[in-house]
Amino acid sequence: MEQGIALYDPQEDSPLVSAVTQDPGVSCLSVAAFALWHLGYPDQARKRSHEALTLARELARPYGLAFTLSNIVMLHQFCREVQAVQEQAEAVIALCTEQGFALFLAWGSMYRGWALVVQGQQREEGIMQMRQGLAAVRATGAELFRPFHLSLLAETYGDSGQIEEGLAVLAEALDAMNKTGEHFWEAELHRLKGTLTLQSKVQGPKSKVEKEAEECFLKAIEIARRQSAKSLELRAVISLSRLWKSQDKKEEARQLLAEIYGWFTEGFDTADLKEAKALLDELA
Repeated sequence: MEQGIALYDPQEDSPLVSAVTQDPGVSCLSVAAFALWHLGYPDQARKRSHEALTLARELARPYGLAFTLSNIVMLHQFCREVQAVQEQAEAVIALCTEQGFALFLAWGSMYRGWALVVQGQQREEGIMQMRQGLAAVRATGAELFRPFHLSLLAETYGDSGQIEEGLAVLAEALDAMNKTGEHFWEAELHRLKGTLTLQSKVQGPKSKVEKEAEECFLKAIEIARRQSAKSLELRAVISLSRLWKSQDKKEEARQLLAEIYGWFTEGFDTADLKEAKALLDELA
């Protein structure tokens, strides 16, 4: 992506792009933002995302702008910037309703629903919007990002106390991932499974439920490390450290969390890193 950005010349390349295809500069900047966030550089990801939006607005092509705004919503969701997700999702909905872009409209509706639930507003309405958005995506024939989108629905079910529904959706997400080979959110799927398992009413000894959740968190960490996905590794380590803290394994939890937290050099205003710092203080 960085090579593409370096080679891109808007005067030469942009005129070659039609109204219904994507500008390579916008694409490279947007995808670079995704990669940077996963690699553990949220500030650099935001910078590339801002550059993508600036370029898309300069080019003034509706499809390119809808593409860019949809990607920005995803980045806000990665960073857990809930209010920004809602605001940008509504911008996507407005533009795509006007232009008739069915796929991006479906994505926008789904992200808006997620934001409503996470903010504690209109939980039932938010979940309904998410389910309608997922159905609308399927109606276009698209499978892109389906495991990621299903994980958001599972998360909202968990936030609403519907744990079994959330676990069922996660099973669907893992199945979709295995069918399509889209693994970029795999670590988070296993982390969420562990989180919901701890909240579930599974019959059996507490230690058995905790062991199953711990296995999910450890698997998430292993996958994230294999993918160099530092941001997802951090989330999984936070979840495991909280579990270990509840089991009076505070020193093990502190060491594990301190190692990954100490790796980061930016993004300390993001929700995940703030949560990690607060937990480290509790474990000190």
